[in-house]
Order: sequence, then structure tokens, then C-alpha cells
Amino acid sequence: MSQSVLTNFPQGYTPEEVGNRLAYRFMEKYKMSDRKGIGYSDTFNWSGALKYAAVAKDERLLKLLQNKFDSLFTIKKQILPKKTHVDWNMFGSLALEFYRVTKEKRYLELGLSYADTQWELPENAKAKEREWDANGYSWQTRLWIDDMYMITIVQTQAYRMTGDRKYIERAAKEMVLYLDELQRPNGLFYHAPDVPYYWGRGNGWMAAGMTELLQYLPKDNKDRPRILKGYRKMMKSLKKYQTSDGMWNQLIDHPDCWAETSGSAMFTFAFITGVKQGWLKVSEYGPAARKAWMALVPYINEKNDVREVCVGTNKKNSKQYYYDRPRHIGDYHGQAPYLWCAVALLEQ
Repeated sequence: MSQSVLTNFPQGYTPEEVGNRLAYRFMEKYKMSDRKGIGYSDTFNWSGALKYAAVAKDERLLKLLQNKFDSLFTIKKQILPKKTHVDWNMFGSLALEFYRVTKEKRYLELGLSYADTQWELPENAKAKEREWDANGYSWQTRLWIDDMYMITIVQTQAYRMTGDRKYIERAAKEMVLYLDELQRPNGLFYHAPDVPYYWGRGNGWMAAGMTELLQYLPKDNKDRPRILKGYRKMMKSLKKYQTSDGMWNQLIDHPDCWAETSGSAMFTFAFITGVKQGWLKVSEYGPAARKAWMALVPYINEKNDVREVCVGTNKKNSKQYYYDRPRHIGDYHGQAPYLWCAVALLEQ
């Protein structure tokens, strides 16, 4: 079986159609005049739309996205995220994506300021932050699974745009720490060490983070074999827990829990990329990736908003808590990974 399993989609399911719908939905919905700040879900939806514009060669969309961003250099400068938290520093990945697409140096400078401060210990750092820093890790380390997207995406982007290996080596070292501390024997990740539940989107952050990092991690990096092993172990488990419909549930290993779109889309992105990069066997994972994509698309409603997206969720040691989480429509946590999937399907 060849990678053609990830092409030839029926009308309504092509990555071009889905990417176009969701990227332009972001453009119309995201109003800078209303913003008092920029959250991480805003950042990666914006970035997904930008990546789609680039791969689709949609100059009009690119210009619209760029014009929106450029107000952050002028009248909306005050809403730029502070460089004091893992969820805020990842904003640098968007600025660096603008640099990749436009080659305008102001985006590079802005993006690197977020990548660099993730490893620059602030004067008022807490004792634990100083300890992480002393051991060569980001002072923003928390051992929350979300971090393995937030930290790795900005450091990986900084490496891609500069060629300076310190950035990608930081990200790889950090990823190994999280894998060693948090990955369970079955390949999945608890929401937290004291919360023994395999929450969908939490695991999605790890899956997407490893996928992004492995795409650009040099073959001779000493941590690459360990990260690839952790990635494959996770993918094997995810394949096992994919439902007959092609989705994954809010609690991955609970068959009676509801199908959740944001985590499912992140896992689909990891499958698509793994097949295309040769990390996963096409014969095993190609059909699973296609099945997932075909299952995801019908969750987009007529307004181009994704349904069944779990709201932002803090940890809680209660199974019922995860079953009862509110489900949003059009939440950027769901819109963004659909765009990642569309881009991954379109990339050569």
C-alpha cells in the first residue's frame, strides 16, 4: 500500500476544501478590535491558517492574516503576550512562521525574543524554576503534558529559522524529560501524575509536539532515538484505541465516553505526518489516518465551526469530571488541529 491512501478524498473531504473553510473562518471571526490579549489557542489557530495559506499558495489569505498580525507592531502592541509563562511564550512560534513565509526580519526578531526568554531565568524566579534552569531545562518546565507542544513548537521554529542547533537541542532534551517522567507503560499519558486518566486533548499535545519536533530534529541528535521510540509507542496505543467510527474519545480508553474532536484531530495529524515521514508503516497507519480524517470532517458545521470540542480543562482526579466537561462549537482548540491535518495532507 502506498501513501495514496492519504489522497483522492471525495468532494467535501479534500484538504483544500477543509483548509479553506477553516482558515477563512478564522479570518472573519477573529477581530483584533475585540482582543484584550492573545491566548495560546488563538496562536496555533492563526498559525494553522497561515501554514494553510502558504501551502495552498493563497496570496489573498496570506495578506489578510498578515495585516491582522501587523497591528501588533502598532496600535495593538499592548496585547502582545508577556514572556513569563509557557502558554504565552509559544506565541513566538507564530511570529517565526510569518518570518518563514514572508522573510521579513521584524517577525524573526519578535519570534526569537519569545524563544530566547523561555531559557532566560527571570530575576524573580521561584526556587523550583531556578532548579530546572540549573539542570539545563526551561525555567517554565511544569511537567504538564501541554508543555510538550508549547515549549517544543517555539524552540523548533527558532531552529528552523536560524539553523542554530541550541534551540532544537533544548526542545529535544526537554521532550526526553517529559517522556521519562510522564509516559505510561501503555504509551499514553495521564493528565497529571496524580490524575490517572488518559484525557484526549492532553495526550494530543504530546502527540502533536513529538510530531513537530521529529520533523526537524537532526538525524544525528543524541535524543532522537529516544523520542522516536516514545512517539511510536504512543501511536501504537492510539491505533488500538481508535473507535470503529474513526475517532478517539474524551477519555481515550473508555469506550462509553463521548467522541472528542480536538484530541482526535491532533492524533490524526500525528498519524498523517508519521506515515508521510516514514516513521510509521503505511500499511498499518495509512488507513487509520484516512479513516480518522473522514470521521472528523462531518463535525464541521455549516458555519465552518467544529463541534464537540472539550473546553479548556484543568486536571481533576475524577472520572466523571471528564465525562461532564462542556463541549464547545468553534473553539480554537478544535479548529486549529483540523488545519494542521489539512496542511499535513497537502505537504509533499
